[in-house]
Amino acid sequence: MRFSKGRAFLFRVPEGKELLSFINEFAKKHNVLIGTVSVIGTLRDPKIGYFEEDKKQYKVIELKGTYELISALGNISLKDDEPFAHIHVSLGDKEGRMLGGHLVEGEVFVAEVFIQELLGELLERKPKENGLALWDTEES
Repeated sequence: MRFSKGRAFLFRVPEGKELLSFINEFAKKHNVLIGTVSVIGTLRDPKIGYFEEDKKQYKVIELKGTYELISALGNISLKDDEPFAHIHVSLGDKEGRMLGGHLVEGEVFVAEVFIQELLGELLERKPKENGLALWDTEES
């Protein structure tokens, strides 16, 4: 699939907000249906996921405390006819150790977000046999 660049957004999420919910609401408000997302900042008590293939579900890892959001990368597409942000994170603890995975939720202490809207054919996530909600399109 080919896309062209649309609008670009750069903003800070208010302290205390849940990051994924805020990004999804922002995308809906600004009618961003496809895009890329990157975030840096700090999260409190984040929950990250690791997809267990044999169980076809995410194992949720609940972290306590404040973590440096070293990098968050993802995309926005449609799921259930709504903008849906799918984001993976790299988190650092106070000892400098790294943890990472699929972002399930995280309360913002500081979050600076960049969204690059993409224009083109819509991508929609649909449940698949493997337990994940994926796009129908595959590159051949």
